[in-house]
Amino acid sequence: MSAASPRLRIYFMGVCGTAMGNAALLARATGHEVLGSDANVYPPMSTVLLEAGIVVHEGYDPKRLAELKPDLVVIGNAMTRGNPEIEWLLESRAFPFTSLPALLHDEVLRHRRNIVVSGTHGKTTTTAIAAYLLRASGRDPGYLIGGVPQDPPNGSHLGSAGDPFVIEGDEYDSAFFDKRSKFIHYAPSIAIFNNLEFDHADIFRDLADVQRTFIHFSRIIPRNGYAVVNGDDHNLRALGPMGWTKVVRVGTEKNNDVQIADFVDDAAGSSFTLSWHGKLWGKVRWSLSGSYNARNAAMAATAAGLSLSGDPTGIDLNLLSAFRGVRRRQEVLVSSASLTVIEDFGHHPTAIAETLRSLRAKYPGKTLTAVFEPRSNTARVRTLQAGFERALSVADDVYLGPVSRAGALHESERFDSEAVAENLEAQGVDARQFASNAELYDALAAETLASASKPRVVVFFTNGSFDGIIGKYAAAASR
Repeated sequence: MSAASPRLRIYFMGVCGTAMGNAALLARATGHEVLGSDANVYPPMSTVLLEAGIVVHEGYDPKRLAELKPDLVVIGNAMTRGNPEIEWLLESRAFPFTSLPALLHDEVLRHRRNIVVSGTHGKTTTTAIAAYLLRASGRDPGYLIGGVPQDPPNGSHLGSAGDPFVIEGDEYDSAFFDKRSKFIHYAPSIAIFNNLEFDHADIFRDLADVQRTFIHFSRIIPRNGYAVVNGDDHNLRALGPMGWTKVVRVGTEKNNDVQIADFVDDAAGSSFTLSWHGKLWGKVRWSLSGSYNARNAAMAATAAGLSLSGDPTGIDLNLLSAFRGVRRRQEVLVSSASLTVIEDFGHHPTAIAETLRSLRAKYPGKTLTAVFEPRSNTARVRTLQAGFERALSVADDVYLGPVSRAGALHESERFDSEAVAENLEAQGVDARQFASNAELYDALAAETLASASKPRVVVFFTNGSFDGIIGKYAAAASR
């Protein structure tokens, strides 16, 4: 929100979502009066908002909205037609409304030099790393992170106008009335292209459709900016050479400008080296596991260095040793000699497979149990079912929860948990599917909490709450 903007009363619909809540905090930090509503007012975001002086109303009430008289209504992309406040706004035209990405552009991003982090996987972690490195280098960047980071200490910060603003650039649509990808609004000076796969089957028809929106994004990078591209990703190569801006390629292959090498996973985390144009930049030893996190770090460090001086090596890679990661990204909830419990946000086959492989390396010899909730709009349907099956086959045993909002899908298009379990069994994986998460919990607790015959790692994969069974299981395991 620019210093020149008048003080507004801004009303956020869906304010307890991570992105909406953090954007509301940014608006509050600049002096706007901020309030909002949500169907369920729940922590941790509700607590953070209330502590910042933001009034949060539960439920959607057109009469209440009319009485509040906001200057502007921000409609989250989870809001749909049929919402009573939306229907009243469209009928009455009482107050102007906008999408969250459009608000961020108009009030924050058009005034800043922005690092926009895009990609199918790793956006939240990469955004958090870039913001952390800039802060640890003595700068005061702004940032908006679509998760709950441990470093930096919160999910949003306005920062200094003279320093970069780091934001997670999602390819998902902006609002029910604006089907453009969110990142189209984000005015990148530096754009990170971390990876590209087919995802969001409810929005995109196929891989080519996803590539098309990334091409549109690439075309708004200025000639004095940078595209930081995963040079190993074949799907990104289809975007073309991007001759209108400077391109820096990052990856394990030798022809990349920044090369990742010497990667090793172990019980304490991982280590790797980065080189810039063939010369050693530095060696990283940190607590995060997985080669994909090494790539996230390389992309973030490269973009951070370019934003400060045009030279990636201006970032001291030793700073990464203190980075603690993002909650719900391989977050260890319980750790004992016999049982390790981990929560992970993975909801795409590639992310799940990479996480399971990294856990294999980190916990050699332990039974690896994957518990998966088909909840995202892509996981709920059959489009990537074979990919999920291949990913889950990395585990020793698999517990499949019911498909979220299954009644909204025709049986022919719905993720077939029973077929996945049968196919995994045929491959030697002990797999079962359950009609409810409560039934899944009872079976998982009975079969894993009392068994100490072999050390076990239990990892929960979901982009939602899993009906609270993750916290319940972790609490039981801690007794």
